[in-house]
Amino acid sequence: MLIERDMAYRLRAAARQWPAVTLTGPRQSGKTTLCRSLFAGRDYVSLEAADTRQFATDDPRGFLAALADGAVIDEVQRAPELLSYLQGMIDDDPRPGRWILTGSHHLTLSSSVSQSLAGRTALLTLLPLARNETVRFAKHPGTLDACMVTGGYPAILERGIEPAEWLSAYASTYIERDVRTVTNVGDLATFTRFVQLCAGRCGQLLNYTSLAADCGISQPTAKAWLSILEATYIVFRLPPYHANLRKRLVKMPKLHFYDTGLACWLLGIREPAQLSAHPLRGALFETWVTAEIAKHRANRGLPGGMFHYRERSGREVDVVLERPGSAMLIEAKASMTPGSHLLSTASAVRDRLADDDTAALPFAVYGGDADQHRQTGDIISWRRLHESRLAAHDDKPPMP
Repeated sequence: MLIERDMAYRLRAAARQWPAVTLTGPRQSGKTTLCRSLFAGRDYVSLEAADTRQFATDDPRGFLAALADGAVIDEVQRAPELLSYLQGMIDDDPRPGRWILTGSHHLTLSSSVSQSLAGRTALLTLLPLARNETVRFAKHPGTLDACMVTGGYPAILERGIEPAEWLSAYASTYIERDVRTVTNVGDLATFTRFVQLCAGRCGQLLNYTSLAADCGISQPTAKAWLSILEATYIVFRLPPYHANLRKRLVKMPKLHFYDTGLACWLLGIREPAQLSAHPLRGALFETWVTAEIAKHRANRGLPGGMFHYRERSGREVDVVLERPGSAMLIEAKASMTPGSHLLSTASAVRDRLADDDTAALPFAVYGGDADQHRQTGDIISWRRLHESRLAAHDDKPPMP
């Protein structure tokens, strides 16, 4: 079952304006399916195939000449030198939307694009399914724990596959194949352990010294390996909020996974029932909320503007959304019971920011079902996060 992806709007708009559109994102996030459905009349080639990749590498001019009317070129980071030849074809014929490029390695692809296609391509990112996309499937997770364990990779919902079965194959393929194409990781067993340790640190401050020590590797190696996970869209770092009162704030980023299903699998959580009593359930819920907001912002072309807030005293807010002249303070609480206590920390931080002339609005996203509007702020059910102001639905999607 194919569903309409939220990114479709921006992808169509970009193809009407730019000679090329480059769509990045993790493997299996739906890039190929989306591009082939929106541009069904175009030729399609995948550089994953060894013979096709060799043709593109050995004879790039001949390869592109065979696609003179344009094409969808999948996994283009596998032959980055192709982009310099594509630049000449675009300069000779800059008609919008001829070239649709996809890739699953951000750093390699963005570096090649910036060198060869700067000013010639729109650059978009397709992340795993957001909640408002998963509910478009006839059979979708109905409980919070099932939602977090299932995650957002489209194949799981499209094919009705058991999440643990699919995620096991995904993790194995990612580590055994994709990591080797990015860098020379000699000890895959240690790297696997590193990824599992990262999953155990979801929603926590990122301490490289502690992470490296627990994994038995050097701090520079830990930083390099984390960069691999970021470049392949497995994890992301949420930077600290930069307010005028920065001297009182912790400056370390927080670590999050884009997909809680994968994080749960790495932690040995295979069923929703296992998650309900798991000691990391609260941290995983925080990661789920943070990733949901990040997905909505990526789909709507709202880069950056997301932070976490933590004072040296320990007071913290899980997500800060910065807007011109104001900020949204968001607490993620897995509790199923609403109450004013869910907003207490965000309200205190609001008062602190007011002393520095920053207007702030407190919010709490929690594990229950009923929304509540209180004098001190809004309490939002996890079920309706995607319909709330926090998902940027009060903004018109910007054009790429």
